[in-house]
Parts: sequence; structure tokens; C-alpha cells
Amino acid sequence: MFHVGGARSALFNWALARQQQGRFVLRIEDTDAERNRPEWVDGIISALTAIGISKDDPAFEGPHFQSHNAEAQRDAALRLYAEGKAYYCDCRREDLVARTGSQHLGYDGFCRERGLAYVEGRALRFRSPDGGATVVDDVVRGRTEFPNASLEDFVIARGNGSPVFVLANAVDDIRERITHVIRGEEHLSNTPKQQLLWNALGAEPPVWAHLPVIVNEKRQKLSKRRDKVALKSYLAEGYLSDAMVNYLMLLGWGPGDDVEIRPFKELEGLFRLEDVNKGSAFFDVKKLSAFNGEYIRGLSPERFFAECRRWLQAPYAPWAPERFDERVFEAVAGLAQTRLTVLSEITQYVDWLFLEAPPEDEVSWAKTMKAGAREILVSVRAQWGACDWTADGLKAALESVAAEHGLKLGKAQAPVRVAVTGRTVGLPLFESVEILGRERALYRIEAAIERLSETT
Repeated sequence: MFHVGGARSALFNWALARQQQGRFVLRIEDTDAERNRPEWVDGIISALTAIGISKDDPAFEGPHFQSHNAEAQRDAALRLYAEGKAYYCDCRREDLVARTGSQHLGYDGFCRERGLAYVEGRALRFRSPDGGATVVDDVVRGRTEFPNASLEDFVIARGNGSPVFVLANAVDDIRERITHVIRGEEHLSNTPKQQLLWNALGAEPPVWAHLPVIVNEKRQKLSKRRDKVALKSYLAEGYLSDAMVNYLMLLGWGPGDDVEIRPFKELEGLFRLEDVNKGSAFFDVKKLSAFNGEYIRGLSPERFFAECRRWLQAPYAPWAPERFDERVFEAVAGLAQTRLTVLSEITQYVDWLFLEAPPEDEVSWAKTMKAGAREILVSVRAQWGACDWTADGLKAALESVAAEHGLKLGKAQAPVRVAVTGRTVGLPLFESVEILGRERALYRIEAAIERLSETT
């Protein structure tokens, strides 16, 4: 699953790479065969493409696969052993517990000076510095010191000789000439180990930048078990990719002015890694929806229709396919476009135009069809049966009905809207009823009058 946090990290990396005429390197860390499948790789590339990070762009490099560099990673492990920077260890967990009397202490360095050679089953451990501290200079977090005493002699190769992630990652970064590592702050605790390995392998560590955690409205870290975090879920719901990119770029960073809605190309030019905030970033779905609404309103009529098309067809559309009329949709599209916050809302805005009868919304019916509603509908039936069938004519006729019953237009309009559209809110009533047509509108008003007559 491609998390919105991963999408934010990818966009920050992409912006910096393009801004500096560098490379965005996609590496698939596939050393754990149980957790890696070809379709997942396709999913990552598809998600990146959806937010504008295309493998066809000159700035894109990859995908590289960590498993393809296994020989170089093994060579690095053997080199560290030969240089005395790593040693073999045959301790089992139960041995450590027996020596220390604790289930929770890290490795105690028992095999450091035993001079063991490699045999099957012996892990290779990195010899961490005995004293002092490993200092990580992070562009976002600042200077962070990690006491070396707290860094156990960590495993860099398994008992079968295969490198573990921390070594494979450092070797691949060096081979691929990585200059910047921009990732979530949850990885900060791994950074001193990686930096020690870079130094031990004779390479200058990259620029580290650990991005602030993304939290929900309760200020809890976004979790796939609790929150909607998959990028594809938002795109499938009708959030435009340009709106998602714009919003994600502003999670934890901002250009320093009051302008929020701007294209990625502009954000790319303004992006400064050193301006990323330390504090957590609130993933505000309401604000994302507001962004999305702005982008929807900015679509051309042709693009709006194209983006809506999937929700005008099965399985989303509740009407029979033959009832859909593109000309009708095109006539109301502009009215709907100004109201949507996500594209999937289009179905409930226009379904009443393509259904034989309006959708049944009992809450809306109970709210509006109270005392006096039947009398209003009877008057409207008479007025709309003879008025000019234009938005202005329909409005003037309803204003006359409102005056007749001593009501404001809004009060008189409410039962008419529910009778014709099925809901209390929706498209501008008069413009859309004009498109529905006199015969269908009057038929629905008559049906509502009959229903009300049966309940009185």
C-alpha cells in the first residue's frame, strides 16, 4: 500500500531532484522475498505516476532492486570483517538472556574479541565505537547526538552470509551516488547505524532530512489500521492527482506566503528543504477536499466530463445505462462543477435527472413534507403547468406561489425540490428543472401530491 506519507516523501525528493537537475532514484528493497511481489512494484510505479513522478522523466532513475546488488553487499561485509570493523558471532538470544538476566538488553559484545571465523550460522556484527557519540546533522531535525554506548554491535550479515537491510541500504546508496536521503522521522533512529557504515566504507554520508510525522485530527500518527492512508483510496474516491500533489507538498512545508493553490511546477521552484517544519503535520481531510474543489472548478468542461465519466457508469450510476443522456449531463455539468469537492459526488447531484422517479430520501421527505406542503405543490402544479419553461419563468411562478401562501421563496421551494429531485440540497433548482422538462417535473409533483394525500 502506497501511504500518503510515502507520497509526501516522494514529492519532496522529486521536487529537490528536479530543482537541482539531479536524479530521483527508485529502489525496491526486495531482500525479503516473503514481503515482495511483482504486482506490488507495479503498484508503487503506478502510484508515483499518479502524482506526476513518471519513470519516463529524465530525472527518474530506476527501479533498482536491492537483491540485484547482493554480491557487492556481501563484498562490503567481508571487507568490513577483513579490516577489523566487524566480527562473527555465534550467540543465541537465550545465551544473551542467560548472561545478562534480561530479555530487554541489547547485545553485550561477548564475541568481540573471540576471533571467530565464518561458518554457517554465525552472524556478522558491526563493531560500534566504544565511546563518544555519533552526530547526525539533519537538515530538518538539526544536530542530534547518539551516544555510542547506546548503539549495540548490530548485525550486518545473517548466518547464511546474506546482508541485512542496514548494510544493503548503505552499500546501495553509495553505489548509486545518493547525495540526499529524505524520509519520515521514524527512520531517524536508524540513521546513526547507517552513518557509521558509510564512514566505515570510506564514503561521505549523504545529507539527512527526516520529515515530520503526519497526524490525524486527534494528533495521532496516521495508521493504516485506523485511518484512511492509501493514496489510491483518495484517487479512487475522486480526488484529483493535482490537488493531492498540491496538498501533500504543503504538509510540513510552505513557501512562506499566503498562496496555497499553486501547480507543482511552481512549488518545485519554491521548495527549500531547510524550510521543512519540525512539528507534526496535520492531515486535514476537510482542507484536502477544499483544495480538490478548487481544482475541480478549474477544469475545462471537456476535462470535467472526462473526469466524471467513471461515476456516470456502472457500478456507480443507479440508473439504467440507456437512460443516460450526454446532452443532459453537459447542460447541467457547469452547475454541478461549482459544487463538488470530490468527483464521486457527481452521481448524487445528477442521478434524479436520469432516474424514472427521484431517489427516495426519507430524511429529506420528513424534513420538508410537513403541514402545508401539499397545498404548495398543488399551487406549483398549476403555475408550472402554464408558465414559460425557462429558469426565469419557473422562478417567477414559484415566487407567485410563495406570495400566495405568505412564504419566502426558500420555504416554498423546499417541498418542490424534494418532490422533483428527492433531496433537500442539490443543483440550482430552476436551471436544472428547466433541463428536466415540464412533463417529467409535473409528473413528480403529482406523485408527491398523491403520497401526501394518502398520509393526511
